[in-house]
Amino acid sequence: MVQTRMQLEGKIRGSKKMNTQCTGYVYQTEGIHGFCRGLTASYAGISGTIICFAIYESLKKYLKEDPLASSTSGTEKNSTSFFGLMAAAALSKGCASCIAYPHEVIRTRLQEEGTKYNSFIQTCLASFVPTTIRQIPNTAILFSTYELIVYLLEDHMQ
Repeated sequence: MVQTRMQLEGKIRGSKKMNTQCTGYVYQTEGIHGFCRGLTASYAGISGTIICFAIYESLKKYLKEDPLASSTSGTEKNSTSFFGLMAAAALSKGCASCIAYPHEVIRTRLQEEGTKYNSFIQTCLASFVPTTIRQIPNTAILFSTYELIVYLLEDHMQ
């Protein structure tokens, strides 16, 4: 919430920068409740992560059952598994973003005073596409780390 306030402050207050005083200002003007603004929307935003993990786990299960993956030798299977998991991560994030990308972001950008956005399609392309392109590699790294930790924990537990 503080980060968002600081980012939008220039539009609201002109050139005056609040920076480190932002937290104190919010507390003085809105009390502790001011820090909870948007918390419900943040909780609702978890649906994209849930969808992403559900799709990823389904794709991972399919990759394990794939007869082509199981017929290769050990080294090839490991590299196939790695690239398969990367593809599964990218596909799962792409699908989750398409399903759960919040239309409120687009609506807010269209409602903002003095905005450069004119239509739903233009706003969607200007905000959704770059966000998705940025998030897919991040998700691939996230799932790689996830798989490594699961692998290490399974290996350690045995």
